[in-house]
Amino acid sequence: MDSNSTTRFTDRVENYIKYRPSYPADVIVYLKTDSILRGDSVIADIGSGTGISAELFLKNGNVVYGIEPNYAMREAAEKLLSAYDNFISINASAEETTLPKNSIDLTVCAQAFHWFDIPKVKVEFKRILKPTGRICLMWNERILDGNPFLIEYEKLLLKYGTDYKNVRHENIDENKLNEFFESGYTMKTFPNKQVFDLAGITGRLLSSSYTPQYDSPLYEPMLAELNEIFEKNQVNDKIEFLYDTNVYVSSLVPAQAGISDLNQS
Repeated sequence: MDSNSTTRFTDRVENYIKYRPSYPADVIVYLKTDSILRGDSVIADIGSGTGISAELFLKNGNVVYGIEPNYAMREAAEKLLSAYDNFISINASAEETTLPKNSIDLTVCAQAFHWFDIPKVKVEFKRILKPTGRICLMWNERILDGNPFLIEYEKLLLKYGTDYKNVRHENIDENKLNEFFESGYTMKTFPNKQVFDLAGITGRLLSSSYTPQYDSPLYEPMLAELNEIFEKNQVNDKIEFLYDTNVYVSSLVPAQAGISDLNQS
């Protein structure tokens, strides 16, 4: 991670906790059904943030090492997950996790992989994963044309986002995934959504690292425009924020070494 990627969410933690989506429980069902996840699997949640993804695996009974370099986000996760004895919070980066060699069954990157130095991360993941270890990349991808509100919301981000086009996770494309996963990968998609009132959608907007903050001259015009598109599209003072939760799973072991059943879909 570069210094900007580790600090850019620091002043957005409160909104991040309140308004960012979790991940469908069906993700865990899928990982267990396909023998990717067991009850005794040791998880490294890389870029664990405020603990949203870690909690999925903690509820499954897994030991989870949360690797997070941002102090504010790491502190939030430690508070939110304090009831789980199986959560270990570590101040470290994706490129240097400090985890022991061959210690991890499943490395999880939820809403985070696009922030990493991918060549360095590949080396580090090969170091920390057990020979049979897997990697799971997850993103909640907003459906840009899922409803009239979301169409206008995307236009809002393109208009006001400071570096929106540069940091979108969609910049991790098929070519980059194929380069990272030498043995191919499987992809599964699960529906996900949030329902927001105006306060909720405002918080969701402000949780994004590329939106102007209160001291920007763009802040008030942006919120005024958000209010307008909300009022135009709300039903009973609510709107639906729709996602595809996309899950990519593979090994870093080349196919000729014995992992040949993971074909891109």
